[in-house]
Amino acid sequence: MTASPPTIIESTRLYEGWLTRQIRVIPADLATKHERMAGDPFSFFRATCYRWAQWFPSLCPELTAAPRVLAVGDLHVENFGTWRDAEGRLVWGINDFDEACPLPYANDLVRLASSAMLALAATDLSLTTADACAAILDGYATGLDKGGEPYVLSERHRWLREAVTGVERDPTDFWTRLTALPTAQRVPAAERALLRAALPEPGLGFRVVHRQAGLGSLGRPRFTALAEWRGGWIARETKPLLVSAAAWARGETPSARIHYAEILRRAVRAADPFLKVCDGRVLRRLSPYCSRVELGQMSHGRNEGRLLRAMGRELANIHLGTRAAVTAVRRDLHRRNPDWLRQAAETMTEVTLQDWRAWRQQTG
Repeated sequence: MTASPPTIIESTRLYEGWLTRQIRVIPADLATKHERMAGDPFSFFRATCYRWAQWFPSLCPELTAAPRVLAVGDLHVENFGTWRDAEGRLVWGINDFDEACPLPYANDLVRLASSAMLALAATDLSLTTADACAAILDGYATGLDKGGEPYVLSERHRWLREAVTGVERDPTDFWTRLTALPTAQRVPAAERALLRAALPEPGLGFRVVHRQAGLGSLGRPRFTALAEWRGGWIARETKPLLVSAAAWARGETPSARIHYAEILRRAVRAADPFLKVCDGRVLRRLSPYCSRVELGQMSHGRNEGRLLRAMGRELANIHLGTRAAVTAVRRDLHRRNPDWLRQAAETMTEVTLQDWRAWRQQTG
């Protein structure tokens, strides 16, 4: 069995020390991240993918031998969002691949199930952990068996379209919050040039703001260009990419491969034409319906079991990109005890809670 990692305090110090040697970090954002990590277990979970990468091989050794795929790496129930494809259709799916790397397929499933357990514990829902895991597995297995299908929210998936287009994602509120941000100081020339080139026409005036978003990447410099164009606001955003936390935990060099563009290219997907990797940075369009969807932003009355099933099926869309492994993944999945996902997710959830309590005690 792999040796247990150091304490959560030491692990965070080591990871952030590595991070600051790779890119310029924003200390105020790291301080915000530390505060939010102490707030609740789900936020802690989202912010500490590096810790998961240390614990998973130690606590789930029987899963580390599962067939490997190009995996998401830091999957959780709020790592989903919407975008517009080249035909203007609204699409839902996984929308963040910062930590993409080759991993056992089970890593993404266990992480998704663990995040669901933490989210369920924080809300007054009737769905049991066993039901949540069963829904994720059912969706994943169905997606593999059927060869994948993107979630295009037009004539199909009406329930999901209604869930992700609720009043909480009102465009007026979105642009009010974004345009109220102060203009960023000291924007590197490379970022400014990349943002300028991404705008819809040359010579368009814009200003750059710094937006705090997410938790896992909080601390990395994130720059957002805002411009008024033909009657409304538009936004483009860039942030730097690094090798995954899993590669860091394995001791790989910082020059190890970044897999963001590759996982997008391989997946069964109705692609976002504005999402690109350029010069070690990810560039995307932001709009009310081209962004991450938080659970609290979804309309009331959603079916949590149905949503988790869809998340499992969307994960299959990603793993199907590793075509050579699909047969082995299906074989491995079908031979496992039906309760394996719940057991592994409960193990990882418990160690996450232990680390969260230790973090609160040491930083409070």
